[in-house]
Amino acid sequence: MPEVGCAAAVLSPGAERRCRAALGGAVRAAAAVLVPLCSRRGRPALLFTLRSRCLSGPHSGDVSFPGGRRDPADRDAAATALRETREELGLRLRAESVWGQLRALPDGQGQLVAPIVANLGPLEDLTLTPNPDEVEEVFTLSLDHLLREENQGYTHFRTAGRYGYTLPVFLNGPHRIWGLTAIITELTLELLVPGHYRKKTDVPSHSRRSA
Repeated sequence: MPEVGCAAAVLSPGAERRCRAALGGAVRAAAAVLVPLCSRRGRPALLFTLRSRCLSGPHSGDVSFPGGRRDPADRDAAATALRETREELGLRLRAESVWGQLRALPDGQGQLVAPIVANLGPLEDLTLTPNPDEVEEVFTLSLDHLLREENQGYTHFRTAGRYGYTLPVFLNGPHRIWGLTAIITELTLELLVPGHYRKKTDVPSHSRRSA
């Protein structure tokens, strides 16, 4: 797998224009997450959070993107994602940082989650103050790491004793990335570096849900 190269190429104005054209505008959704693009030491990367194990629910201690449920005051999914990022990481992003919205995906409860792609810029220029009640750890993975085949896996799921669907897993980082966060990571890689990632998600047409 060839290396992606420096952030100047992947996060360049030309690449941003291409991605913005491919993304949709933010709409209202039950929940939203921010997909934080950034660079670290000049290499393009994605920023992830580890949810606090003190949180209730089945996803405490999981890798995630900053995000949460829509507040009635949020005008759209981008507003939800930016607000949640501010609350979780102490990071105030301008609306201009938002590139657009990936297709919404159903969570485990069947509610749609809108992934909002935004560029944070160089990580070295940011000051993050994670909320310890929600975030246990913040880490980044370079696109080069995510695109290496040895760091990619998948899980087959069976329903009623028969093959049901396949979902991606990203390995060999500080923490295993799976579930909805892995699917959004896959969509992001397809957006940023088309042709460099071999899709793992496979949901047969008869079992697909509208998103």
